[in-house]
Amino acid sequence: MGKRHKIILATKCGRYGADQFDFSAKRIVASVDESLRRLKTDYIDLFQAHDVEFGEVNQVINETFPAMQKIREQGKVRFLGATGYPPKTLMRVAESFPVDTILSYCRFNLFIDDMDAVLTPFCKERNIGLINASGLHMGILTKEGAPSWHPAPREIQQAGRKVADLCESYDTAIATVALRFCLDHPYVSSTLVGMSTPEHVKRNLEPLQFENDPSLLKELKAIIAPVHNRVWPSGRLENDR
Repeated sequence: MGKRHKIILATKCGRYGADQFDFSAKRIVASVDESLRRLKTDYIDLFQAHDVEFGEVNQVINETFPAMQKIREQGKVRFLGATGYPPKTLMRVAESFPVDTILSYCRFNLFIDDMDAVLTPFCKERNIGLINASGLHMGILTKEGAPSWHPAPREIQQAGRKVADLCESYDTAIATVALRFCLDHPYVSSTLVGMSTPEHVKRNLEPLQFENDPSLLKELKAIIAPVHNRVWPSGRLENDR
């Protein structure tokens, strides 16, 4: 039987590159079959429409998710979800189609908590699993700092450097502090973290055995305060809210 039943296997559809999007039913059907072949499995636990703010939302609601539902009825996937950046766009999709999960990124971490203003209570009310991604604010909350492509304004990136320096003065890794902060969220079902090496796996496990110092968090909040809850544009203009 193997270990397949012991893991949750998730994949996404709709986005196929930096600026390549296709939320048509035809592409969604092809996408799941491609994923099944690549993953060498006969079913996927969670199938997600990815970065829905880059699509025409009416198409996502009326074409993408009905196609995904048919795929679920065929037994190829177990649960359906939506991912994206603007909370209200994610809510609009979930109000029109009963998704099982919502993945929100860069909307809850040391720099921002506006996910809790609308999306968290919405998910709680409807019993939707809430996945929090980019707990490191897409690299800002790391020792190395933000990558060159990061969309955040310069002031946010500069604050990230100050945050990392303060954590270092406490002899604590900023990534550990940031991930522990996310793991302490009372409702989030899962906090996604990226990893590409065995060393990354080890480092990402460290927050599980770590408790944040309240004094450090207080100082961090003071540094972050001028840029707290600052966001940046993402997706189509009409969806950027």
